[in-house]
Amino acid sequence: MKILPPVFLELRGDAGAPLAVLGLPYDGTCSYRPGSRFGPRAIRDASWGLETYSPELDGDLQGSMVADLGDLDLPFGNTERALGEIGAAAREVAALGKRLLCLGGEHLVTLPLAEACREVHEGLVLLHFDAHSDLREDYLGERLSHASVIRRCVDRLGPDRVCQFGVRSGTRHEFDWMREHGTLYPATGEGVRRALARFDGPVYLSVDLDVFDPSVVPGTGTPEPGGIDYRRFVECMAELLTSGRAIAGADVVELSPPYDPSGISAVLGAKVARDLLIVMGARG
Repeated sequence: MKILPPVFLELRGDAGAPLAVLGLPYDGTCSYRPGSRFGPRAIRDASWGLETYSPELDGDLQGSMVADLGDLDLPFGNTERALGEIGAAAREVAALGKRLLCLGGEHLVTLPLAEACREVHEGLVLLHFDAHSDLREDYLGERLSHASVIRRCVDRLGPDRVCQFGVRSGTRHEFDWMREHGTLYPATGEGVRRALARFDGPVYLSVDLDVFDPSVVPGTGTPEPGGIDYRRFVECMAELLTSGRAIAGADVVELSPPYDPSGISAVLGAKVARDLLIVMGARG
């Protein structure tokens, strides 16, 4: 009997599929509760209990051409090498004309993904859903950290190409910076509409699962009270889908399964990943 590895939502797209799923099991800069390295496997496992159809977005992945590429085997303990391997993989996939949905892993994995997308998609805009601003210059002296990932993205993209939704935690300096540069928006359909009105370029979409309230997603490394629920999130995705804006790439990060024995956090993570594929244009 042949045992197959878990494949997201049983998707069976071949090497020619225009969309691909890639797992990035890395949490080497975690500053509080580690475990997001186990996120990709948990999301895939949970996805087998979901329908391929999203009634909220009226999209169905049944029969869609999405290839699950599995997980990268990343070196734990060497952050720069891990980021380099993620960036190289993203560029290799882009060279084949594919777009990636990545399953984290900690939020720092977004940096090489956004960099790779920017090289291919001129005028790229980062839409960042998160409880935390992640705008520190460094964390305990480390410039490469999940607490500074958006600052590093700003270094590459510029502050006028970043929009942040759902942020409710950060230093005074970070909030002053967001207000000064106008990057902060409410995590609502109207907030997404206002943000998109400022830009014409393609979008990179990054979803840190701690944007959700801990009552909805307890299985994350840095839970923060006061977050959104799934209905609010899907309202944002519906607005993005209606806009017709091109999605160059996306990720869902910071699921830490050990902190949620019930598994509901993984189920929501899988549902978010399904919705991101639909917004990216996957159809059956």
